[in-house]
Amino acid sequence: MGEAKRRKQTGAPSPRSPQGRKPLIILLAVVIAVVVVAGLYVATKPPAPGSDDLPVAAPNADEFPAMLDQFGVSVGPADAPVVVREFADFQCPACATFADASKRLKDEYVSEGKVRFVYFDLPLRQHPNAMPAAQAARCAGDQNQYWAMHDKLYAAQGEWSGSNDPAATFTRYASNLGLEERRFRRCMDTELHREAVEQSLQVAMQLRVASTPTVMVDNIPLTRPGWGQLSAVVERELAKANN
Repeated sequence: MGEAKRRKQTGAPSPRSPQGRKPLIILLAVVIAVVVVAGLYVATKPPAPGSDDLPVAAPNADEFPAMLDQFGVSVGPADAPVVVREFADFQCPACATFADASKRLKDEYVSEGKVRFVYFDLPLRQHPNAMPAAQAARCAGDQNQYWAMHDKLYAAQGEWSGSNDPAATFTRYASNLGLEERRFRRCMDTELHREAVEQSLQVAMQLRVASTPTVMVDNIPLTRPGWGQLSAVVERELAKANN
């Protein structure tokens, strides 16, 4: 029976017509969307603090030599029960991704006095702008804006990463942060903090840290640096410290 004749007799579209298949297609799309959302939830759900999948310190591992923290940049109380340390390179894309987690750590744990966070500069040889970026953050620190510059450098990494004159871009950031531009530029031009950055690099070499970001909760290196694992390990170690 032809479609036109069948419509005339029944008033309904053919089961094989696009109109007849449309509800099935919509239903299938909804099912797929639900499966994708569920999969993303499972994949990104933070592990429980007591999960056996969380990293632990190596057998007979020594405590992190806290005296080395002086070569990093710290925020949080010196007597915080848990210390999180990051070895990072401002030009490293993976470090830029982790920057969101470290910011959340500062907002939720450091500000409450539960955690101290120490950031070590580890400018990699293959990243020519990592060294001036590390110095820019420390120059901003001279005007009490280290963490603001730290966050800006990671957020805008794609803008300055391949620049032939990164200092000019960093000076613009400093100005936007309300810093005294002449003082900041003088700090950059004289490489006032280059030695401090190199000392931080030496700490990484001493500890045989070669990749970025390397993140440690006390003496426990994270296997998947990110908010999920970081927050779960921090919660576990805080619970131990409070017992």
